[in-house]
Amino acid sequence: MSGPRATTLIELETPRLLLRQWRASDRAPFAAMGADQRVMQYFPALLDRVQSDAMADRCEALIAEKGWGLWAVECRASGAFIGFVGLHEPAAALPFAPCVEIGWRLAASHWGQGLAMEAAAAALQAGFQELALAEIVAFTSVPNRRSQAVMQRLGMRQDGFFAHPLLAADHLLSRHVLYRLDSAVFRASSRSMTPVLRRQASSPSFS
Repeated sequence: MSGPRATTLIELETPRLLLRQWRASDRAPFAAMGADQRVMQYFPALLDRVQSDAMADRCEALIAEKGWGLWAVECRASGAFIGFVGLHEPAAALPFAPCVEIGWRLAASHWGQGLAMEAAAAALQAGFQELALAEIVAFTSVPNRRSQAVMQRLGMRQDGFFAHPLLAADHLLSRHVLYRLDSAVFRASSRSMTPVLRRQASSPSFS
């Protein structure tokens, strides 16, 4: 999929959060998340430090290339890195590809505070308004009720199930549920929070 390109790096501010480009200092807390059984419960395996750093590197490189992606999430009050939230073009041969998905992964210590919802709403607004996307999807394994609840609160509608092509058919997490949200529905819905867009003249790396 040749997705939308931003000429500048987009970062987002919400009342409590900053969605920004990745930094070298994010690698250690992100690796701790990848080694946490709670955070990784609905993923096939934990991530070691090499795998975690490689994922962070990919996220950073894609943001540098496109101007948007799976942003690092920082608490504005403390400056702490707490995970990632953003938009991504999946490389896997999904049955509904090509597409742009919204995704999130936050440290367990920051669950239950509405932070994933706050950041995801900002990412959706950037996707529909700044990038002019017609549709954004989300998907997760069927047992992951927590993520599905966020998708529903974002106004996304369930659109069936599929077997994830990167997992064996008999894997416990193979069966996934798909949610969709189109731009018209998003614009028609009421949004109480509008993110502040921060743009930089180019898309540099901060590592």
